[in-house]
Amino acid sequence: MTARMPAEGEPAVLLEGVSFSYGRVSVLEDVDLAVERGGFLGIIGPNGAGKTTLLKLVLGLLEPDRGRVRVLGGTPVEARGRVAYVPQHARFQQDFPILVREVVLMGRLGVGGLGRGWSGEDRAAAERALELVEMDGLGERAVETLSGGQLQRTLVARALAMEPELLLLDEPTASVDTRIGRRLYRLFDRLTERMSVVLVSHDIGVLSREVRTVACLNRRLYYHGSGQMPREALEEAYGGEVEVVTHGPHRVLDTHDGRED
Repeated sequence: MTARMPAEGEPAVLLEGVSFSYGRVSVLEDVDLAVERGGFLGIIGPNGAGKTTLLKLVLGLLEPDRGRVRVLGGTPVEARGRVAYVPQHARFQQDFPILVREVVLMGRLGVGGLGRGWSGEDRAAAERALELVEMDGLGERAVETLSGGQLQRTLVARALAMEPELLLLDEPTASVDTRIGRRLYRLFDRLTERMSVVLVSHDIGVLSREVRTVACLNRRLYYHGSGQMPREALEEAYGGEVEVVTHGPHRVLDTHDGRED
């Protein structure tokens, strides 16, 4: 699997002074963010913090009220076909009679478009994607027979079949157990040899253990740049007291604001 990365020194994702509202409800305010090529960024924040909205701006599904969004050296629209997205809730009927391989091949629609048969290159890309997520050998399985973890890996493989330069993931481990979640994070880390990876999650502990750099978002981007998350940034973003727990090279913080997430 190969991909052309952005030019030397050019961020894969660049947001400058970005603000966005749904009607009168402000969701993002004056957000600045740069994701370097080959970077692996986790964005944390409580529910309703604007994380998914930020991803949609990067995808070009929304346009900012103010500010500028650049993706792979151009506009989000210009970057389409080079950016893959795994949504939090896939619009996918699991009991539909379809095979794993057929789901993964759907990722190739972003390469060649509708109305054509699958080429040998498409099938080879799908097989490489299945191998990357450790699902090779399961291509003939019916999707309805998959476990939650297998289904999630199938959806990641569908995105990887596009052979993107940028991979965006929204709560990618929400429906899998801890063991599978760790395997997925290791996969995402390896993928940075080929692409840039950005994922969002509300799980502070998991991201601080598994992701190289972390941004904390709650309308404003409170922190960005390393795996160490200052207590003050988390308390401001989550609106409550946090407890710092040392874990490996990062500092893991647990919120104590009494809110359900």
